[in-house]
Amino acid sequence: MSIEARKPQDLTVSEALVAEAAELGLDITSAAEQGIARAIKAEKERRWKIENADAIKASNDYVAKHGLPLAKYRTF
Repeated sequence: MSIEARKPQDLTVSEALVAEAAELGLDITSAAEQGIARAIKAEKERRWKIENADAIKASNDYVAKHGLPLAKYRTF
């Protein structure tokens, strides 16, 4: 992971989660960053699928009708 500038944020987090994380020796800042990064990735993927739904459907329809291009070269 590259070193990036950090900006303090005011977040409200469940006391129970913070206590359990501390009990387990977890770095809550790192855990929060990782969770936010996963949420961003998931949202970008969701939006990409919506934005490209027509192209994905067209590709799937083509394969359903004509089979996979270059399928004759597959060895499995």
